[in-house]
Amino acid sequence: MTPPAGPVVLVAPSGTGKTSLADSLVAKLDRYVFSVSATTRPPRPGEEAGVHYHFLSRDEFERRVEAGEFAEWADVHGELYGTPREEIELAVDRGQHVVLDIDIQGARQIRESIPEATLIFVLPPSVGIMLARLKGRGTESPEEIDRRLRSAIIELEAVPEFEHVVVNDDFDRCVEDIRRIVERRGSPRPADPGSAHRFRREIARLLDERATG
Repeated sequence: MTPPAGPVVLVAPSGTGKTSLADSLVAKLDRYVFSVSATTRPPRPGEEAGVHYHFLSRDEFERRVEAGEFAEWADVHGELYGTPREEIELAVDRGQHVVLDIDIQGARQIRESIPEATLIFVLPPSVGIMLARLKGRGTESPEEIDRRLRSAIIELEAVPEFEHVVVNDDFDRCVEDIRRIVERRGSPRPADPGSAHRFRREIARLLDERATG
C-alpha cells in the first residue's frame, strides 16, 4: 500500500549534508518535490518570481502570516521567509511529498500546523567530518564557522524532539534511510541515541580549542 503524501522535514546542523540529501531525494525519486518559498528579499540576478521564490512586500508577507497562509516562516537576517501552506496542499493533492530543508524553529512550526508531517533529524558521522565540510566550502570565515558550531550545540539539544534520526555517514544509504522512513518500507538503521549528546560535548571542546589555539 502506498503511504499518503505529506511534507518531509529535514533538520540538521550546518556541515551535515542536509541540503544535498534534500536535492538527491527530489532528483532521484518521482514523488518528492520542493515547494516554492516566499520571501521579502528582492530577487537576485537570474531569479524568477514563482520559480525560485514568491517575492512579496513585507506588508503582504505579514498579511499572509496573520491569515495563517504559511505552514512555517522565519525572520532571517532582517528578511522574511516562509513556506506557503497552499504549496504543500497542492503537492499532496498530486500525491507528492514536499521536501523542506529548514531550521529547528521552522520544524516546530510544521509539527504544530501539519501534525502528519514526517520530521527527520540528520546527524553527521562525526564532529571532525562536520568541521571539514564547513571548511571545505571555502565560503565562511573562521568567525562564521564558530557561529555555526555554536548554533549546532543548540540544534543538537532538539534531537529528542524528533521521532526519526538518521546519520549521514554514507550518502546513498542515508537517502535510502530517509525514503524508508517516509514510505514506511521497513526499518532504517537506528541512530545511536547518545550521539547528539557526545557531539555537543565535542563541539564545545572544539570551540574552546579554537578560541585558545
